[in-house]
Amino acid sequence: MRFFVKCAVVGLAGLAAIGSAEAAGAAGERRPLAPPAFQDEVFAAWLTGFRQKAMQAGISPRIFDQALRGASPDPKVIEANLNQPEFTRAVWEYLDSALSDTRVADGKEKLRSYARTLKGLEKKYGVDRHVIVAIWGLESGYGRFKGTHNVPRALATLAYDGRRQDFGNQQLLAALKILQRGDIPVAEMTGSWAGAMGHTQFIPTTYNAYAVDADGDGRRDIWNSVADALGSTAHYLSASGWQSGRRWGLEITLPDGFDYALADPSVRKPLATWKELGVKPAKGSNFDWQADAASLVLPAGHEGPAFLVGQNFRAILRYNNSTSYALAVSLLSERFQDKGTIAADWPRAQRPLARAEREELQRLLTAKGYDTQGVDGILGANTRDALRAWQRAKGLPADGHPTADILAALRGA
Repeated sequence: MRFFVKCAVVGLAGLAAIGSAEAAGAAGERRPLAPPAFQDEVFAAWLTGFRQKAMQAGISPRIFDQALRGASPDPKVIEANLNQPEFTRAVWEYLDSALSDTRVADGKEKLRSYARTLKGLEKKYGVDRHVIVAIWGLESGYGRFKGTHNVPRALATLAYDGRRQDFGNQQLLAALKILQRGDIPVAEMTGSWAGAMGHTQFIPTTYNAYAVDADGDGRRDIWNSVADALGSTAHYLSASGWQSGRRWGLEITLPDGFDYALADPSVRKPLATWKELGVKPAKGSNFDWQADAASLVLPAGHEGPAFLVGQNFRAILRYNNSTSYALAVSLLSERFQDKGTIAADWPRAQRPLARAEREELQRLLTAKGYDTQGVDGILGANTRDALRAWQRAKGLPADGHPTADILAALRGA
């Protein structure tokens, strides 16, 4: 899941897999690491100061010392934080992996093995069991890859220095509160380098807010209890606005001359309005779907498949704010039911832009009068709006989707 400061949950499996530019975090300044001896010395002084902050937040000295006494910066966390790889994997490549035959078969087996637990969660929270298991499969490979980093040490490393200090501080305090409640022993609080934990990869603040004791043993244990992990996921999706009994969305086709500028998460229209605009179900799909306000999603721009998505898709985005991830969860949940195939072809000849190219695109757009509100390589709403405006001016489909051809055209213009 890559790593999102603003997201509530970070997926371990997705950390190395999500390929869309939207999933890239701010790179920040990359400076050489300090010599270990010096760094440990400075870190120890910082840790002493943080200990006082933790005491003021209600953390007992005993818990703090158990978790962090004698700790040193984790070099693997520092390396990951400074050198997080660029996310230039195409959406279709990500989906090829996310929807593999092995992942689908394993998910079907989990649905059978945990049928009773999932039935109870579905009844209590109204969340589709197939979606719960799909998230489990994508986040940790059904519990195979939960992470081996010591979470307090990893978060202390992030809080100490670098581009995620605020996140690290917040999450470290939250992790210490988990330990103080006795939910997990210090030695067993393991997870990803970014502090995501358990079968479904909750960060500490999300754990504190949404984790549940689904197996009834008196504590919340997303590391070792599958029921607790899946129940916590169901609870979080429910709290994120999941609508029971409704679809996540469907694949559609668009008419000639369609205004691709409407393909934006901020644009939400009733299904009747989309029909009036000429939107039709793709082969194998239908409009037998209730959606108060659906958005149009073009994961690969106007050259690729198109989808109308509703509130349940947005609830998955709350779990991980990546269109590629939400689409993978949605389609995987359908693959468990022998559905979830895509009718349209992906533009596999299309090449995603590297970070330096995304920054160049932003500079070129701004220089031509289409202000992207900064050059950071993150293609957010401001950059998409600027690109759409330029595309309109050039008579191109205004989908706001950056490609190598678009960059070449900007250079030539």
